[in-house]
Amino acid sequence: MSTSTSAVDNLLAAADREWSALGIRRHDRVTLTADLRTELEAAAADGLDPTELLGTDPTEFALRIAEEAGMERTPPRYGQILGVASAGAMLSLVVGYVVVIGLHQTFVSTFDLPRDVRVPVWLAAGVFYGGVAAVVIAGAVLAVRFALRDTPRIRHTAARMTLLLPLAAAVGIAAAATFGRSLNFPLTPLAIGTEAAIVLAAFLAVIALARRWSVTAAR
Repeated sequence: MSTSTSAVDNLLAAADREWSALGIRRHDRVTLTADLRTELEAAAADGLDPTELLGTDPTEFALRIAEEAGMERTPPRYGQILGVASAGAMLSLVVGYVVVIGLHQTFVSTFDLPRDVRVPVWLAAGVFYGGVAAVVIAGAVLAVRFALRDTPRIRHTAARMTLLLPLAAAVGIAAAATFGRSLNFPLTPLAIGTEAAIVLAAFLAVIALARRWSVTAAR
């Protein structure tokens, strides 16, 4: 592979990353890449350095090409979506807690087990944490779906959140439990805060992934 060809490929890869981050659809990126490759290879054939065509800021050049071509963009809006999802999760958690407290006696009488029945700790913990995770996920998805209903491709984002968040909850809880177990589950603010941060990081990372998947997927 010649040096010029390698330079062209590197520049095209950088431009494609920028177009992807801008939310330009895949088949549109393919069109832009083909057009830009033709221009860069023609410049190289004329003895020009392909980087001279892009100027000092290849990222700005890629943005300008997309705008001039009139390519449709889907703004990722990661911050807004993460904020709304977090608020929805917290609200649903508070509402769920109030409902459980209010219906505590009903739950006790409905699910009261004979004294000789022993429920395994792992099963009780799984039901508890699974219920909390389900409430949080439902709140986050519904908040994003309805509070941001006018945002492009938000339905796709909510659908992918529904698909990915249960896995994130399982992985995050398992990682937090592993961390706590390694320290013999200390009830210190630092340990509890770290465990909560692990679960929160998994939660936010998956929401960002769901949004990125939505804006970069081909229609």
